[in-house]
Amino acid sequence: MDWGTDLWDQYDIIDKHTQSGLELVEKYVKFVKERTEIEQNYAKQLRNLTKKYNPKRGCKEEQECRFSNHQSFLDILNEMNDYAGQRELIAENMMMNICIELTKYLQELKMERKTHLSEAKKAQQSLESTYKQLDSSKKRFEREWREADKAAQYAEKTDQDINATKADVEKAKQQANMRTHIAEECKNDYAAQLQKYNQEQSRFYFSDVPLIFNKLQDMDERRVRKLAQGYVLFSDTERHVMPIIGKCLEGVTKAGTNVNERNDSIALIEQYKSGFERPGDLDFEDYSQGINRASSDSSLGTLGTPKGPLELLGKNRSKPFWLFSKKSKLSPSSSSLTPLSTPPAPSPANGPPSPKFGRDPLSYCLKEINKTVKPRISSFRTLGRTPTVTEDFGHLPPEQRRKRLQQKLDDIGKELQKEADQSEALGKMKDVYEKNPQMGDPASLSPQINQTAQNMERLRGELNKYESWLTEAGRRGDSMLRRGTLREDALSYTSHSNNNGSTHEPYSPDRTHSEEGTPDPSQAIYAEFDDDFEEEEEELVAPIGQCTAMYNFPGASEGTITMQEGQVLSVVEEDKGDGWTRVRRANGNEGYIPTSYVSISLGK
Repeated sequence: MDWGTDLWDQYDIIDKHTQSGLELVEKYVKFVKERTEIEQNYAKQLRNLTKKYNPKRGCKEEQECRFSNHQSFLDILNEMNDYAGQRELIAENMMMNICIELTKYLQELKMERKTHLSEAKKAQQSLESTYKQLDSSKKRFEREWREADKAAQYAEKTDQDINATKADVEKAKQQANMRTHIAEECKNDYAAQLQKYNQEQSRFYFSDVPLIFNKLQDMDERRVRKLAQGYVLFSDTERHVMPIIGKCLEGVTKAGTNVNERNDSIALIEQYKSGFERPGDLDFEDYSQGINRASSDSSLGTLGTPKGPLELLGKNRSKPFWLFSKKSKLSPSSSSLTPLSTPPAPSPANGPPSPKFGRDPLSYCLKEINKTVKPRISSFRTLGRTPTVTEDFGHLPPEQRRKRLQQKLDDIGKELQKEADQSEALGKMKDVYEKNPQMGDPASLSPQINQTAQNMERLRGELNKYESWLTEAGRRGDSMLRRGTLREDALSYTSHSNNNGSTHEPYSPDRTHSEEGTPDPSQAIYAEFDDDFEEEEEELVAPIGQCTAMYNFPGASEGTITMQEGQVLSVVEEDKGDGWTRVRRANGNEGYIPTSYVSISLGK
């Protein structure tokens, strides 16, 4: 069944139907356009939402992103941003594959429909023109036949008239014959026109119109098929991005499962761990010994100007330091120091004091306590005011300082490697230019080579500088731990001596300060002491293994020692993760060497 056979006489219906189909395509295109606008607005609002909640650079929220719960929220924002991108992709694909394609196809259909309808009109006009010619020839034949019939009747009447002359009769017959001949010609013309019209009409209704209507039917079916494809694309466009949207949603789920409360706690510890020791217990202040202490102080009248720790504490000596108090600002006068009102320790009963504690064990104890307390007080001061940032990160707590120094060393190492690679590349290029002068002038590379060499020299200097600072920071942290142990040993030794009831030499804080030669009373408790005893104490540490040098090391930085390839050294302290190992020579000298420069075997 087709339009040309079954709808041969429904031209107007076909015209309206095809026009309605084109209008439906236009309506669907408009619908999809409005859908794309909704998708674009939705994606835009999602992007604005994620941008609103994304932390700005340098803000507090960005610094907290190292915690898993903060990072997971950022991952969710990123996934939602990707989700918005998929919504934009849906809108873009719908616009390209449906709206633009259907609009272009619609224009083609309009032109095709217009052509087919124009052909139908031309065929109709041709048939109408043929019919007009037929009707004209028919009327002429009718008219001429009547005139011929009249002429024949007149000739017969004239022939029967007795009064008519022979000439009149001949003339009437000739006129009748002429009219009859003209009538016959009109009859033949009419017959020819009739035959022509019948052919035209047959071709019009059986060939031209069915062909045109069938073309219109084919066009309309193609329109319906294309529109159906547009309907399918409407869903397929979104279905194609559903896997990616599913991945975005899976990413949101994964961000939730990646939250680890334990790791967040550990990250907070790693970020803010200072490395300082906790304050020790406050000792009992026996005011009943005040007279004896005064007499001891007066016995050293020659050194009475510097004030001891209790005088430095002033009025705040009875006030404890509250770590979480908003108003507490620890100063040298309010530091939690070990009171010196404890009775002085006597000398051993069986002879002179041990070399480990020098002439006076309590004096050594005070020195070590001062060294231990100093960094803690310095750190607590930062609670009250912003510290001055220094190049060696000395304003940071020990643990954080070591991390920052190690990070700085890694950055400098990367830059140095980059410059070394560039220097090697320039050297190869120079060799090529020297062998093939036509490729370039070797002298033109000299400025770049010199600049690279200067950069490498500068970076090596910075590397040595930061390595020395890192070594110093590592030593200080280790010394703090050792001094805490020494403090407990010294106090226990003092307590043991007191329990033995031995006689002792009176002790005065002023004596300690005078022996160390610190003239400033306000800085007496924080004075830096000589490391003689620390070195003696460190010599007592037993080696934990041995190492063999694989490369030469100059040991130019402070705290390091020189090393020759193949030299065997004793390992005193393992690498703590900063790339340095503490070793001891056969002559007793100790220092740090790069871990990567030696082959270590522990437990020997």
